[in-house]
Amino acid sequence: MSFTDVESSFEFEVRDGSSSTQAPATPAGTVSDLLQDDMNTSLEGAGGVSQQLEPADGGPAAWRLLWATFIFEALLWGFPLSYGIFQNYYSQLPEFAGNPYIPIIGSITSGIPYLGGPIIAPLVKRYPRYQRHMIYLGWPLCILGLVAGSFANTLGALVVTQGIMYGVGFLIFYYPIISMVNEWWIARRGMAWGIITSSSGLSGTVMPFIVEAMLNRYGYKITLRAIAVALTVLTGPLIPLFKGRLPAAEQGSLARTNWSFVKSSLFWVYCVSNVMQGLGFYFPSLYLPSYATSVGLSATQGALLLALMSLMQVLGQFTFGYLSDSRLPLNFLAILSTVVAATASLALWGPARSMAPLVVFSILYGFFAYGYTSMRVRMGSAISDDPTSSLATFSIFCFGQGVGNVLTGPISAGLLSQTTSFGYGMKYKAVVIFTGTCMVLSALSIVTLYLRPRSLRAV
Repeated sequence: MSFTDVESSFEFEVRDGSSSTQAPATPAGTVSDLLQDDMNTSLEGAGGVSQQLEPADGGPAAWRLLWATFIFEALLWGFPLSYGIFQNYYSQLPEFAGNPYIPIIGSITSGIPYLGGPIIAPLVKRYPRYQRHMIYLGWPLCILGLVAGSFANTLGALVVTQGIMYGVGFLIFYYPIISMVNEWWIARRGMAWGIITSSSGLSGTVMPFIVEAMLNRYGYKITLRAIAVALTVLTGPLIPLFKGRLPAAEQGSLARTNWSFVKSSLFWVYCVSNVMQGLGFYFPSLYLPSYATSVGLSATQGALLLALMSLMQVLGQFTFGYLSDSRLPLNFLAILSTVVAATASLALWGPARSMAPLVVFSILYGFFAYGYTSMRVRMGSAISDDPTSSLATFSIFCFGQGVGNVLTGPISAGLLSQTTSFGYGMKYKAVVIFTGTCMVLSALSIVTLYLRPRSLRAV
């Protein structure tokens, strides 16, 4: 999710003869008797039957799955990330004008996939043979949410359809895909997830213009129906490409989760950092088009700013994902992303009264703030190398991000309730300050790791 900003850090044992080493993160717990070399992989299943597995980290099957996931992420996750255009449109309709709870639709749509992580991920892990069934259940639920939303006449109905139905559908089909990707991509997982999570940013460079043009010409009802048809045609044929690499029987042979990681201070520091980053993360994508309109820019220019931010998201998520593969310290990358995002919000967004500073803000915030979301897979592996606990850490991080996402709607309603139309940030002053403050607190939570006595830093 930039959800996808979503990815897991499962691990398994790689065994070769009598010796064993720990491989980088991969899903579904410990797989018994897994033999892997550069050209071929074989799995000794139950009853002593050897099954040939295609190689990980490359090969036609791995790349097919990766690019199918890329397109799913680009279109199905790119749509809720373009909700800022819908919000700007809804706020100008007579039936919704002045309603402070319009942002709840977008925050629910993108928040449910995060909040539902601790519920759906264990089910995917426990019942791997039903992963494809879950895809066939969740994908049409997303489509039906848009179709049903096109008949909605009240804000509450849009919350249920465009918000809840779409979010739940995405939650159901996406976590099985995460599991499949992690089976195929192991040593190069940071790169793989950098590519996948950047896809929604790539679609975000185009989708805001399409949505904005359709809303202005046809209204939200026809627009939602047209998007539903487009998503069906473009993503439906890809569903047969989603296949796991490991036999389902071996995937289901899981050990109990080792919860000892909750005693680690690093785990709690990352939890706080994720929650604080999530609380402020979504405000620019929600309010940048409306902010642009409030300073006299056109709706098209607002969509351009959102598209520019999405383009920089592509570069940022791939770059931070690539660098997190042991190329630069993870904590340094996390602090850098949040500090720059905070500085851009407070020093550029708040004082902006023209297109130029908003362009610079979109570039910096898109690259650095979204780059943070591609590093959760490495945060989980940094906390614990136990293969039974990696799924749990990932789910908890997703939940923390989701808390911030869902609270964006009600928080923004409170922040905008008492505002002025002049001065720093104008009526969005509290939103700008809140965004920057949350990013600062996210960075400071990780900085506390270096404030402890040197003797405790390695614990």
